[in-house]
Amino acid sequence: MSLSEPQAGTPPPVRDPLALVSVHDLMPATMPAVRRTLALLERYAVQPVTLLVVPGTGWDARGIDELRALQRAGYVLAGHGWQHRAERIRGVRHRLHSLFLSRNVAEHLALDANGILALMRRCREWFERQDLTPPTLYVPPAWALGPVSAQALRQADLFRQVEVFSAVLDTASGRHAASPVLGYEADAALRVSVLRLWNALGRRRAAAAGALRIGIHPYDIEHPLRRDLIADLHHYRGFADYGALLSAPLPTAASGTASHTAQHTS
Repeated sequence: MSLSEPQAGTPPPVRDPLALVSVHDLMPATMPAVRRTLALLERYAVQPVTLLVVPGTGWDARGIDELRALQRAGYVLAGHGWQHRAERIRGVRHRLHSLFLSRNVAEHLALDANGILALMRRCREWFERQDLTPPTLYVPPAWALGPVSAQALRQADLFRQVEVFSAVLDTASGRHAASPVLGYEADAALRVSVLRLWNALGRRRAAAAGALRIGIHPYDIEHPLRRDLIADLHHYRGFADYGALLSAPLPTAASGTASHTAQHTS
């Protein structure tokens, strides 16, 4: 037997989890903060990085040129809702979600299934009209997908992957690649302790899941959890893009409707 071969009964080596890094909420108003965030990620040699673009927020020709330049530089663009703002609060569940979790950004929760698919289609077509590479990933604002089924997403065939709070859905197969998400949007004192506890649990779950998602909002590097974010970027160096989840032998969440996994957010 080769010296490199494990002996019988030896547990397999522990593999570091894949780290999927995304920057949320690209809009004209947030681009100065996004540039500062990307500079920090470049300083720590973090790549690939997925950028979540909100189309319906007043992009002009100069802004579109910047998005094209980011794509040419190797950044991956993803769809992220339309306006990142709910036009209305629909029902008690949405009201509670808005009050405790998402504030007023979970625009999918104000819509029915047809409205959600129409919003997602509008998002994808915007990229095509701007001569940007159409995204394969869609992330609903606040990770709140709303009442649309995995079957409806598969039939619509708009995005290959949809990221919700607990997992990333492969719309072609219906497979949910479970992976904890770490967040750093501690823009209020209460969020600091809550997010630190949440992230500690996520780090413990990451090894078993085989992947984790590091979700960065534009102003996170100016908030109290900046050092936590940098520590995670130092620790988790197995950076990958979301496409790695399509074939990776990762544990999967229970199948079912996509909306079941979509009603939570950090």
